[in-house]
Amino acid sequence: MSELELYLDLLSQPCRSVYLFAKVNDIPFKHHEVKLFKGDHLTDEFKKVNPMHKVPVLTEGEFTLVESTAMLRYLVQKYDTPDHWYPSDLQKRARVDEYLAWQHTNTRPNGCRVFWVKCMTPAILGQNAESEKLDMVLAEFIAVMKHLEETFLKDRPFLAGDEISLADLVAIVEIMQVVASGVPVFEQRPKLEAWKQRVEEALGPEVFKEAHEDILNVKEQQLNSLSPEVKEQFKGRLRLFTNCGMWLC
Repeated sequence: MSELELYLDLLSQPCRSVYLFAKVNDIPFKHHEVKLFKGDHLTDEFKKVNPMHKVPVLTEGEFTLVESTAMLRYLVQKYDTPDHWYPSDLQKRARVDEYLAWQHTNTRPNGCRVFWVKCMTPAILGQNAESEKLDMVLAEFIAVMKHLEETFLKDRPFLAGDEISLADLVAIVEIMQVVASGVPVFEQRPKLEAWKQRVEEALGPEVFKEAHEDILNVKEQQLNSLSPEVKEQFKGRLRLFTNCGMWLC
């Protein structure tokens, strides 16, 4: 049987979701660190793993997956993890799938925009983003959080029901990226704060802290290690967003 291998950088939200899921469910894997800020993903060696130069990547022998939600669903079924992660009940599963589909055009891109405008712009361009641009991305993210609370969480303990699921896991890593940029996401949101605490407890406080340690210290430690090649690549992304509002997360 081929060994499960995961190529990850825990600064990445999707990488953290896959890492946390494997750790919490005691799934054995070989961990390959791919340091995005050092340009590890741009090397010819990594191109053999994923020609798109992105993480996470899952491999088992000749089998490869390069999309995090596909990896999570694969791990659920291959390792027969507890049913609450991705319920066998069709309607409960549909609730999880609904959030996983929604977040691709809501939580993920809007959280990314906040992180890049508020945290990465000063590191890459040497100056803070324009206040109008920051206000715009924060307003969009706040609207997403309101929708998350009112449409998905409602009065339930978790996004898709009474127990933690893939929906909660994927949501929390994206929101923590915004927290890392210095935005007090949970302040004055008691319902969301209580949900965050339940998710952290369900995952385990120690592994939750471990997975988020790097991103929560990104300003103090990680941004200083940016390679010149990576800085140029990131500058291109920032200019794209500044000039036309488009964004690639």
